[in-house]
Amino acid sequence: MKIVVLTKHVPQAMAEVTFGRDLTVDRSAVRCRLQDADEYAVEQAARIACRRLDVQVTALTMGPSGASGALRSALARGADEGVHVLDDALHGSDAPATSLVLAAACRRLGFDLVLCGTASTDSAMSVIPAMLAERLGVPALCCCDSVRTDEDMLFATREDGAGTEDLAAAMPAVVSVTDRSGEPRYPRFEAVADARQKLVRTWSLADLGIGADEVGLAAAATKVTGVTRAEERTTTVTGDPATAAARIADFLTLRQFL
Repeated sequence: MKIVVLTKHVPQAMAEVTFGRDLTVDRSAVRCRLQDADEYAVEQAARIACRRLDVQVTALTMGPSGASGALRSALARGADEGVHVLDDALHGSDAPATSLVLAAACRRLGFDLVLCGTASTDSAMSVIPAMLAERLGVPALCCCDSVRTDEDMLFATREDGAGTEDLAAAMPAVVSVTDRSGEPRYPRFEAVADARQKLVRTWSLADLGIGADEVGLAAAATKVTGVTRAEERTTTVTGDPATAAARIADFLTLRQFL
């Protein structure tokens, strides 16, 4: 069984984000890390690998040279190898172009299951899983709270607002998982050290048969015309400690931080 896990290198703190002259995120100016949503996807891949004997997990990313850090984090968390799609022409690619590149890489790798997070923290569009599945011609199971495999079948559950929805699909398939799918385990020191020795392949657009005119800022279907930094706001909660704690908990719950 071949599992491909999508990983993305995102700014560690969105408050630190700066933009270049072309209004794209200047990733070289901020600290970046493997995004939290993808940690859950890597965790699910590792759990599936523990239950089956024939699993190979490949972490896949696209982006500048610093994106290799996301791959190394995924390798430390259980992925067997990594693939980095690295090409200067990718700069400024939007979601359709991103899905085009990732689909080509998945085809070249071969896959039974593609796992990813529900949304990236730097764009929060949540469209890549569905776009990728459409390009690959396979089912898409999105926003799943649990995932399990049985031979060539895939089973998942998710909350639909009115209760729990049960999903099933034949593999190959694309699945995005939520932060309710299972808490990612922190990698042991030995795993971090071993990750440095695992294979990471670098592919260009030419390797995937994609032209430079199909990706990048010039080919993007959307355009950013301006960026305005949000005003910082502070709120003071008054009252006795128990009441203040309850109000803070309600605030966080309402906005789905808890």
